[in-house]
Amino acid sequence: MAALSIEGSRSSGQDVRSGNVTACVAIANIVKTSLGPVGLDKMLVDEVGDVTVTNDGATIIKQLEIEHPAGKVLAELAAQQDDEIGDGTTSVVIMAAELLRCANQLVLDKIHPTTVISGLRMAMRECVKCIKKELSTPTEKLGRDVLVNAAKTSLSSKILGTAESDLFANMAVDAVLQTKTIDDYSGKARYPLSSVHILKAQGKSAHESHILEGFALNAMGAAQGMPTYLKGVRIACLDIDLRRTKMKMGVSVLVNNPDEMQKMADRELDITKERIMAILNAGGNLILTTQGIDDTSLKYFVDAGVIACRRVPMKDMKRIAAMTGATLLTSFADLDGNETFEASMLGSADECVEERVRDDKLLLIKGGAKQRSNTVLLRGPNEIMCDEMARSFHDSTAVVKRVLENNAVVAGGGAVEVALSLHLENFALSISSREQIVVTEFADALLVIPKTLAMNAAQDASELLAKLRAKHAESPANKDWGLDLIEGQIRNNLEAGVVEPAISKVKSIQFATEAAITILRIDDLIRLEGENPNEALEG
Repeated sequence: MAALSIEGSRSSGQDVRSGNVTACVAIANIVKTSLGPVGLDKMLVDEVGDVTVTNDGATIIKQLEIEHPAGKVLAELAAQQDDEIGDGTTSVVIMAAELLRCANQLVLDKIHPTTVISGLRMAMRECVKCIKKELSTPTEKLGRDVLVNAAKTSLSSKILGTAESDLFANMAVDAVLQTKTIDDYSGKARYPLSSVHILKAQGKSAHESHILEGFALNAMGAAQGMPTYLKGVRIACLDIDLRRTKMKMGVSVLVNNPDEMQKMADRELDITKERIMAILNAGGNLILTTQGIDDTSLKYFVDAGVIACRRVPMKDMKRIAAMTGATLLTSFADLDGNETFEASMLGSADECVEERVRDDKLLLIKGGAKQRSNTVLLRGPNEIMCDEMARSFHDSTAVVKRVLENNAVVAGGGAVEVALSLHLENFALSISSREQIVVTEFADALLVIPKTLAMNAAQDASELLAKLRAKHAESPANKDWGLDLIEGQIRNNLEAGVVEPAISKVKSIQFATEAAITILRIDDLIRLEGENPNEALEG
């Protein structure tokens, strides 16, 4: 019987597991120093020399271009946390790496991986139950202040978390509250972050950032004779070229009579004119297209007294369509093959006004029929700072959205992790199986967050953590006590206004545990060699 031959290399068992853990811990060590209100920034330079300065975990890991297979799981974990919650990406990566390190040590101590995985899942479920039942505080009785404090906590570790935190926290709360919509099916309030448009403009200081009512489109009328103000706006959103229609590539026409040439050229112009007149006759007075508009077409728009914008980014076009109720058209053709444009395809808004920011002009669309929208104009001295401000502000709006939609917060500054660690230690005593050891290790792994926070603040991590654990052990009422990293003390962080959405902690623990389990389950790594093209040709 012939042996199985694998074209490539294979490694299995503990070597693979240890290699995966080493890769994940190395990635976590990169972002570890950026955690917390006194975390440091990272400077990332890509292959073309573009510089990014940030301490956002998801951005750092995305820019790293990780090649190790297990490292990619952590990269996806950070991206998942960023998409789901918007904040907490650094802590989720650090927690996953620490869980993985502890789990690997248990496997080295001759505990089977299946037992370790079962224990991790048991501890995760207990943590989620504890957060929801005991550690979270309903926000109904806390009012607007809790939203501002949650935004401040998110901003505290970012570039905006210094003197400007009050300004930007209130801006984030106002921006999200203005987007409130009621879900037609569930009747619950929703706060779509796509309705908060962030626009960056270099120049002036960060203090001069402000909210503009409506959607600011970084474009202007394509011709000088167009109006700068419209009331009762009817918007056409097109993904169609409004330049002179030309025959497609590969189409050839044989012409015998020279007069036919001119008729062909006239017809090409007429096709575009018919499309434009169909839009104008339907009542459209603001025409946006992702493609081009030539001078001949612009003449019709100027004569009609409407605004037309070309080369509008598709991302902005989709937001405007959602805000105004417009249909984003990719073709004028109907089911019969004719070209038509109906008034029902137009979106509605109260007004459209052209405003100047710096040396640029932008169109401000106010009062969309379907969704309320606003634009946050961020000012900063250079492009690098403006980019980081936009990332920071997006994270804070995501946190405010989660607090509003889930109506529960927990104390920050390591309070949740210490409370869960003590809870799991007690819970482990009630388990009479081998999973008890795993749950105890999970409890120790959770403490990596407060330890890292204290170390990044140049504080004595061991002493502060001992004080905090003792305070939590005194009474369950001390569940909101956490670290004060500026003074190097412990305090009631709920009263101090250091709060995070409860859902953020729940998702962090769930995602980190699942990522650790995914990597721990791997015990074989097979690298397949690609087929040599020269050998294939010879064959």
